[in-house]
Amino acid sequence: MSPRKTFQSIASIYDRESSYATELRRIYSNLKSKSDGDSQSILITSAMIGEGKSLTSSYLAITVANLTQLKVVLVDFDLRRPKIHEYFNVGSRPGIADILRGDMKIKAVARKSSIPNLQIISSGASNRTVGELIDQSDLSIIVQELKFYFDFIVIDSPPVIPVSDPLLIGDHVDGVLMVVRAGSTQREVVKRAVNLLKNASINIYGVVANDYEDVLPYYFKDRYYGYHYSTPTDNKAS
Repeated sequence: MSPRKTFQSIASIYDRESSYATELRRIYSNLKSKSDGDSQSILITSAMIGEGKSLTSSYLAITVANLTQLKVVLVDFDLRRPKIHEYFNVGSRPGIADILRGDMKIKAVARKSSIPNLQIISSGASNRTVGELIDQSDLSIIVQELKFYFDFIVIDSPPVIPVSDPLLIGDHVDGVLMVVRAGSTQREVVKRAVNLLKNASINIYGVVANDYEDVLPYYFKDRYYGYHYSTPTDNKAS
């Protein structure tokens, strides 16, 4: 087995004065305005793969942690194609899957990041099918416990159309933000995803038009990762 490549953490290249950081601050301001400041948990998703939802989740979490004194946690709920542990150079195990199984507690799996107010909960590894694990877990209690320990929760979830996970998780958060790759995602695909969320009575905060070309190093771009359904051996700790 070849050694795992190590990239610099996404937090280390975050530029507070950049255009994307400015836009993320505006997004956070809009979120507070839409929710009258009461939003504590947000799920980030997309219609399909490759739209930049994991990057948006990561940068939003960093932005809120830098901008406020809130205790922020970024949770990787994309158990099929986890990326957050790679972006922040932390181990993938243990993680949210261990919490879903009831094997570990939140404080035991949350990892500190290089951002003082930001902690990371990786995906962990599932010994069951992901849909079954999520469907049979008490997500309401888990989200409430996250709210007890943290002031602001950012959840990176899979895309809406390929799997039902975002609909199951989205029912327990304050709102959902949809990421769309500008000039790439077809309008009908986005409408289909939005309708799925609406039919599940999930609160949609809005849509983020995203295109990170020429902003990040190549290894942070979604097009360099293939979407796959990982097995327990795929999610070994780094």
